[in-house]
Amino acid sequence: MTGVGDRGFSLIEVMLAMVILAFAVVGVMGMHQWGEQGMQYGSNGTRALAMAESRLEAKRAMPWESLLQDDVDADGTADVRLQDDGQGADEQAGDGIYTASSESDGIRLVWTVQPDRSGALRDAGSAVLLVHASFPAMQGRQRTFSLGTIRANPNYVGPR
Repeated sequence: MTGVGDRGFSLIEVMLAMVILAFAVVGVMGMHQWGEQGMQYGSNGTRALAMAESRLEAKRAMPWESLLQDDVDADGTADVRLQDDGQGADEQAGDGIYTASSESDGIRLVWTVQPDRSGALRDAGSAVLLVHASFPAMQGRQRTFSLGTIRANPNYVGPR
C-alpha cells in the first residue's frame, strides 16, 4: 500500500537536480582556480619584496668604497659591478646612475646607486639607493614596485 506521500522523485526532477549540481561544481572549480592564481600572485609579490629588501639592506650594510660592487649569490666574492655605461639595465650612459640587475625565479631586480654629485663615488656626500622588483601578476601582466633609501658617505668632509 502506497500513500500520496510515498511517491519518489521523477526522472525529470533527478536530472534537473543533477544539472544544478553540475553548475555548482563548475562554479566551485572556477573559484578554486581563481583562488589559486591569487595565492600565486601573493607568493610572487612576497618573494619579490623580500628579495628587494634584502638587496637594499645589503647595499646599506656594505662599506662605502664597495657600494658599486655586489655579491649577489652570497658566496663572499663580488660578482656584479654596477655600471653607468648604457648597457643592460642601465638606461643612459654617463648620467651618474650606476645600475645592476639580476633575475631569479621569474623575479627581476634592478638596483641603482645615484651619488649626489658627479665624479668619483668617494667624493660624494650621499647616494640614493633604489631597488625595482618586477614579477608576474595575474593574467600575464607584470607588476613592479620600488624601494629606496638615502645613504650618507661616512668619510665625507665637505667640498674638496
